[in-house]
Amino acid sequence: MLFAQIRLLLMLPIVQTRHLFFTGSGGVGKTSLSCATGLALAEGGGRVLIVSTDPASNLDEVLGTALSSRPTPIDGVAGLWALNIDPEAAAGDYRERMVGPYRGILPPAAIASMEEQFSGACTVEIAAFDEFAKLLGDPAATAAFDHVIFDTAPTGHTLRLLTLPSAWTEFIASSTGGASCLGPLAGLEAQKALYAATVAQLSDPATTAVVLVARPERSALREAERTRRELAELGVGNLRLALNGVFVAARPGDAIADAMTARGKDALAGMPAGLSTLPRTETPFLPRGTVGLEALRAMNGDGGTLGFQHQGHKGHQATEGDTTSPAPVPAALVSLVPLVFPSLEPSPPGGLDPLIAEIAGPGHGVVMTMGKGGTGKTRIAAAIAVGLARLGHRVTLSTTDPAAHVMYAVEDDIPGLTVTRIDPEREVASYRDEVLAKAGAGLDAAGRAMLVEDLRSPCTEEIAVFRAFARTIDQGADRFVVLDTAPTGHTILLLDAAEAYHREVLRTQADIPDAVRALLPRLRDPAFTKAIIVTLAEATPVHEAERLQADLARAGITPFAWIVNQSLLASGTTDPVLAQRGRHEAPFIERVAHLSKRFALIAWTPG
Repeated sequence: MLFAQIRLLLMLPIVQTRHLFFTGSGGVGKTSLSCATGLALAEGGGRVLIVSTDPASNLDEVLGTALSSRPTPIDGVAGLWALNIDPEAAAGDYRERMVGPYRGILPPAAIASMEEQFSGACTVEIAAFDEFAKLLGDPAATAAFDHVIFDTAPTGHTLRLLTLPSAWTEFIASSTGGASCLGPLAGLEAQKALYAATVAQLSDPATTAVVLVARPERSALREAERTRRELAELGVGNLRLALNGVFVAARPGDAIADAMTARGKDALAGMPAGLSTLPRTETPFLPRGTVGLEALRAMNGDGGTLGFQHQGHKGHQATEGDTTSPAPVPAALVSLVPLVFPSLEPSPPGGLDPLIAEIAGPGHGVVMTMGKGGTGKTRIAAAIAVGLARLGHRVTLSTTDPAAHVMYAVEDDIPGLTVTRIDPEREVASYRDEVLAKAGAGLDAAGRAMLVEDLRSPCTEEIAVFRAFARTIDQGADRFVVLDTAPTGHTILLLDAAEAYHREVLRTQADIPDAVRALLPRLRDPAFTKAIIVTLAEATPVHEAERLQADLARAGITPFAWIVNQSLLASGTTDPVLAQRGRHEAPFIERVAHLSKRFALIAWTPG
């Protein structure tokens, strides 16, 4: 009965599994759809737990309840609980479980050494995975719930999370030396049964389904197809596609509305063949945000017309029954509208010209675009890189994002511009060869075997990619480097990894490259590195960007500028749905204006 109720309320693919994952690239609406699904299931009589595995989770904000790492009842909804897996807190608990039993037994120096050993990014990852594995692989941990919904992190992190069970299981199974970058293997050995159960749950279509969330955009669909292929390789085959934010203009004639409609239709017409075979649902573009229970109820059709429509969209009806009046546009913002910046394509936007000119002044340096996934960091990074190249500078455009969308951002050959990406597989192979050549040269067969084994641990990739990041930053000494960085949580973990990296390379006896030694001073030098925060004029992206600015401040980094991207308020649209959405942007644009030293507003354009 419960499954029939959710089908009627939400028209998502029929939920016939206990575990449900929502995954996709940043900004496609995973949290909104997972929360709307959980809400509908709970209000249909089920007991539901929503879990966020995203280091930059905004589950609290969407559900309107302060969450912790324990199931917390959602205010105003009987039967609905949620929790955030906090990687740092999980790492602290894991570290103490490993070190605590030896306090008072081993000398203080030995305890300090153990604590250092458990301070790296690898410990954070395995500790967070421990929490995830308990929820998925241990039936007793979630026995009180009918459904467990995982609001997963952006795709790169999600895929790493899903591959961890096999990676760690294989590493533990083949390890004989008794120690690793995580310390004594006994602590991991005890988890083997739990990890095996987690792998079984992930690949069992009777217990687990995965919803690939995408917007009707080529890049999002391309990312969803990549995810589909990689999940299939992992043995995860119970997949669904949820298209979010499908817009069809109620009537033609508005340039913005017509362009948005055409762009969506073109993207869907060119959908990768693998995705087109999946069961599919569509959610229309919403004229307001999806924060709060009432907005989530509107998504599942409770008292409104914002319901899902399966296999095809009949036209936009979202304005019916919506009598709310958005706040008036502040007078201070009216003056911004004439300064609206034109399209990012095919040439650099005039609105970015003042920023580009200021960046170009020293003749070299680093630019990092940062912010929540889906805000358009890649397009902004590409526009800045192209602009600098057209001023005659040598420029490298690169990315630390595993999804590597930057490789598709510049289609034409621009003199002076090189587009690259950090390739994890290549970096890992190079790092392993280097360590084996140096640290393994004087080892006997047993010692070398232990080193080879240690380098097969998943944290080796973190160290190798970090080295590549430092090398890329180093190029800014004699050219411009523009980095399209990963989503916020990953970026901050990357920036915070310096000390952990130093400890790791000392442990493996590898050399610390000069680029790594110079990295943090360069990142903190505003004359060398310019961090640009990119956001949308919406609640969650702005609030996350505000937290990012605070995190950067703690790391000694001050943002150079903020950019509010894809603004409908600034677009000049007269379409009633899009204009309503634009008016809801005003308070968030005003907030950014107060938070930033430099501020640019970029319109949503037909280009």
